[in-house]
Amino acid sequence: MGTTRWSDDHYRDRAKLRARSGQDAFEHDHAIRAGAADRAVHPKMNPRGVKVRESRDCDTHPQSHAVAVLFDVTGSMQGVPRILQANLPKLMGLLIRKGYLEHPQILIGAIGDATCDTAPLQIGQFESGIEIEEDLGKLFLEGGGGGHITESYELALYFMARHTAIDCYEKRGQRGYLFIIGDETPYPNIKRKEVGALIGDGLQASIPIEEMIAELERTYDVYYVLPKLTHHWNNPVVHRRWAELLGQKALRLEDPAAICELIASTIGVAEGKVDLEHLTEDLRDAGSSQAVARAVRNSLVEVGG
Repeated sequence: MGTTRWSDDHYRDRAKLRARSGQDAFEHDHAIRAGAADRAVHPKMNPRGVKVRESRDCDTHPQSHAVAVLFDVTGSMQGVPRILQANLPKLMGLLIRKGYLEHPQILIGAIGDATCDTAPLQIGQFESGIEIEEDLGKLFLEGGGGGHITESYELALYFMARHTAIDCYEKRGQRGYLFIIGDETPYPNIKRKEVGALIGDGLQASIPIEEMIAELERTYDVYYVLPKLTHHWNNPVVHRRWAELLGQKALRLEDPAAICELIASTIGVAEGKVDLEHLTEDLRDAGSSQAVARAVRNSLVEVGG
């Protein structure tokens, strides 16, 4: 997958068409809520039976680099994917035109709660063009979750570790990037029965999340982003748990509107393509406000300091 190129013009044309026709960018979610589709994961986002999602080199992208963005879509988090959709040109502009990552291939996914939700795991393909937005449009923004501070992030970690194949690592020893956008904690174990039901793998036993992250970090730099205005922004338990698991890659974001800029900037800093001193200038060039630039910089002080 990921053989096309990103085009701002293509993105704007689609936005104009939706505006004229009254369509929602998140077509699958809209269809479910209108009663025109079953309350279920879109077939193209369903992880069950998927052997592998691939990020591969091709003529268009000879140096592909995998980037995955997985959203918690429970409770107050269900609006965050809309922020990314509305700001995709900024994300791609920073990655490509600023040279942070010349050939990104981006996978979109969503996370819920396997104990109670209809769609606890949704996983798209690695894409490089307008198909990124198309996969966003296939998400079911369920808004469920249980009455606690735990969601099934660990199932997404399992899928990314064992059901993706990325040329940036396999051919060049460069790890991909995985961003989890959420406001709660993972369950302590990847449960054997849930993996079987939702992904189709037959595990002999459940796996502690610490073991799963250690396995995943062989191939991905893993970041967790906790945006403000979500339910648990000020809950110390949430940030502390992710800091235990990921160290300084557990980030807090003061302004949810900055999610695209934070993803791109995190990659730019990690790739050595920009430092904190010059980051604000790049963000302003990309059309970001001063408030967004400040929020991004504050999030990355520890990572890039």
